[in-house]
Amino acid sequence: QVQLVESGGGLVQAGGSLRLSCAGSGRTLSRYDMGWFRQAPGKEREFVAAISFSGGSTYYADSAKGRFTISRDNAKNTVYLQMNSLKREDTAVYYCAAHIGGSLYAAGSFNYWGQGTQVTVSS
Repeated sequence: QVQLVESGGGLVQAGGSLRLSCAGSGRTLSRYDMGWFRQAPGKEREFVAAISFSGGSTYYADSAKGRFTISRDNAKNTVYLQMNSLKREDTAVYYCAAHIGGSLYAAGSFNYWGQGTQVTVSS
């Protein structure tokens, strides 16, 4: 069993930056590819970024490419999402989760979701 806790969200002005963290416990995250998803009010949960278990491969939604960077520190059992040049449309609750099989871009391929951290971008 894996428990995930996200942190680092907050209120930021457009153009600003935030660094989200996802801390794991219960089982080492190094066993899993990991992903970040987000969900805005009234919208479905959408893929943001994913990283392979070793950190050697990363994957991004088009909306995140060039602005967001996913990384991991397996020694700290933590996954990060550095978000730069934030836009109002990035406002959402951000979740991390562990990949259990299937497409890396689909929420249904992930399990052990954290409780989420709110990111609000103001203009």
